[in-house]
Amino acid sequence: MNFVEELNWRGMIHDVMPGTEEQLQKEMTSAYVGIDPTADSLHIGHLVSVMMLKHFQTCGHKPIVLVGGATGMIGDPSGKSAERNLLDEATLRKNQDGLKKQLALFLDFDSSLDNGAEMVNNYDWMKEFSFLDFIRDVGKHITVNYMMAKDSVKKRLGADSKAGMSFTEFTYQLVQGYDFLHLYKDKNCRLQMGGSDQWGNITTGTEMIRRIERGEAFALTCPLITKADGGKFGKTESGNVWLDPEKTSPYHFYQFWMNTSDADAEKYIKIFTMLSKEEVEGLVNEQNDAPHLRPLQKRLAEEVTVMVHGQEAYDSAVEASQILFGKSTTEALRKIDERTLLAVFEGVPQFTVDKALFAEGINIVDLLAEKTEVFPSKGELRRTIKGGGVSVNKEKVSDAEISMDASMLLNDKYLLVQKGKKNYFLVIAE
Repeated sequence: MNFVEELNWRGMIHDVMPGTEEQLQKEMTSAYVGIDPTADSLHIGHLVSVMMLKHFQTCGHKPIVLVGGATGMIGDPSGKSAERNLLDEATLRKNQDGLKKQLALFLDFDSSLDNGAEMVNNYDWMKEFSFLDFIRDVGKHITVNYMMAKDSVKKRLGADSKAGMSFTEFTYQLVQGYDFLHLYKDKNCRLQMGGSDQWGNITTGTEMIRRIERGEAFALTCPLITKADGGKFGKTESGNVWLDPEKTSPYHFYQFWMNTSDADAEKYIKIFTMLSKEEVEGLVNEQNDAPHLRPLQKRLAEEVTVMVHGQEAYDSAVEASQILFGKSTTEALRKIDERTLLAVFEGVPQFTVDKALFAEGINIVDLLAEKTEVFPSKGELRRTIKGGGVSVNKEKVSDAEISMDASMLLNDKYLLVQKGKKNYFLVIAE
């Protein structure tokens, strides 16, 4: 497969250095992408560059993930208006371990393969570098004029910038450029990839390789992903959408992709899945014929959720989604794990009662109108039951004298009460 052609139809190329495609067609090539270890989990903003590496490996080439342990201690000025917090080594190592586990979902790190993925940390070769050695061996090869011409530098030094730019950040492109030089010499790495905001840093590396090693290296960047409405991709009201299920539940992860607009879904399915051009075109046609069925969003959410969290978590997320639309059953509800249940009903009114009440059973009217405030009065509850407007665990309640016992508790702890079609309440027995 032709890697550049593959990325092109997916809309994943912003800039590519002349000769890159010819190099990749000529021989198996190593390429790297840098990821800052600012957390122990990737978020979906990282996925574009990770998918680039995945396609790269699928096309027969060798992907290298560079964890920016050293550069993470500095902070990259590209696209930023302020310096970031610096990290200590213990935190960096912890974060690196977390990232590798997640990257293994996308890349094959089998060392017996010629194109098996590798992970490296630039802290390992930068930590022994003295300042004097660095400015003597690296700094003298790149002029200040060259560095000042970079867009990332010009923006921070422009008239609109009040904070200016520290020397630390100014030297960032030299450190990143040296990473490329080191990997070129140590692992014969010929290509660096990243977001379009990284073009200046990447080309500093190719320039360093040219001047110091008299070698040829290449650069390829992808567009920064945006939403059709101009909002920032990957951000929700609660912040980043993480790959770590403890930070973002699989249910909320699935919902993020399901809730994308039609225009975004058509763009994202090319970028974030491995579906072929023919499959994507087929789904786009289906969407155009019946947009209300949302085939693009459904397939996008399935592909990405299964890739990150597995089939079981995806199935659970789909079942959980049915609850809110009234299509779920008590049996399906009982299969949902506690974390997913709480994720689905995050924000609904909750009432905590003594679990002992369920040992011998408690009348539904006493529970919902006296022990909790689901209903303001027993009379209103009885009238709503008579009118068929009360469900417990997705089962319609027809008798106001029914007794609620421990066998009815979901996950041995919860009752899901529904008043009318859309009003949910969670009773928690502790």
